[in-house]
Amino acid sequence: MKNKYRPISAGLACLCLCASVFAQEANTPPVQAIDTPVPAAAPLAAYAGFLKSVRGDVRLLDAGGAARPAHAGEQVQPTDRIVTGAGAAASLVLRDGTVIVVGPTSRLDLKTFKFDATTQEGNLLVTLLQGSMRMVTGLIGKAHPETVRIETKSAYVGIRGTDFIVQADPLP
Repeated sequence: MKNKYRPISAGLACLCLCASVFAQEANTPPVQAIDTPVPAAAPLAAYAGFLKSVRGDVRLLDAGGAARPAHAGEQVQPTDRIVTGAGAAASLVLRDGTVIVVGPTSRLDLKTFKFDATTQEGNLLVTLLQGSMRMVTGLIGKAHPETVRIETKSAYVGIRGTDFIVQADPLP
């Protein structure tokens, strides 16, 4: 017999973890790399955002599949994958102000991120392959919510305005 309370307890565990990461961020000073200017050779559209905080084993995979350890302040490209280990978490801030917290044992693909700071237009497509994430939308979601999409194979979603949590279990 299936345990009908498993999805609820898993969702509550995700909520608690994400809430603790957000609470921890509220009490930490901003990362020094935030004020680091983008090199002149790199156009602003070349990166999607930066990692505000990293806890535990977090890796970034580029579009070619090359993995590297993730560090707070590091820029994230529009096609990077964030992979977190057990007990790990990462907080990503996109250029439009969107905040994504990736929970433990998660795989999140930033499939598409385009943002024009002048017109505040753009689009965002995130795929949560496994694990959990919490997202607070930024300017794109506020100006054009229809252009923000989250894809999962199957998920539990709790939404309140533009702040929501998603959990995706791996398929059996």
